Amino acid sequence: MQIESTLVNELQIGNRLNVAIEHNRRGEFGLLLAMLSVDARDMAQFQLETDTDNTQMLRNKFSVPQPQLLVDDISVHPDTFDHAMIFQQQGARQFQLQQALTPEALVIRGSQSDAMVEVLSNCDYLTKNKAINAYQQHTPIEDMHFLDQLSTQRKISNTLALQLA
Repeated sequence: MQIESTLVNELQIGNRLNVAIEHNRRGEFGLLLAMLSVDARDMAQFQLETDTDNTQMLRNKFSVPQPQLLVDDISVHPDTFDHAMIFQQQGARQFQLQQALTPEALVIRGSQSDAMVEVLSNCDYLTKNKAINAYQQHTPIEDMHFLDQLSTQRKISNTLALQLA
């Protein structure tokens, strides 16, 4: 029998000890106990969670939700919570309950700051796209091959014919 990894504590065995006792398999039970570490620091009750910080551990222990965001960016989190309809349809108490369970941010906006949004709202479409890096430079028709120019012109004429019809 080839062992894949070293057994350290009883959490790695799972319920195999219980199954060995239940089916009266003394050899397997003894082998599993012999494979466990004899160091008391390796026992499961003394293992500390090192990957989570203290506040996250307390949140998990007491089932406390994440803190309320002050500003939420809809470009990063598209699934923001909006409890306005709950307040209108079911009242203030249901709104408070929903706010406690899934808190919504105080301010929800896009990736741009308020001042930038105000400036961009006064600009034309091309300037807005250049400011948010959504502008793609189109290839001029002169640099295209003749057959590509013809196919592009046919597409444009077909599009115009469909719009005017």
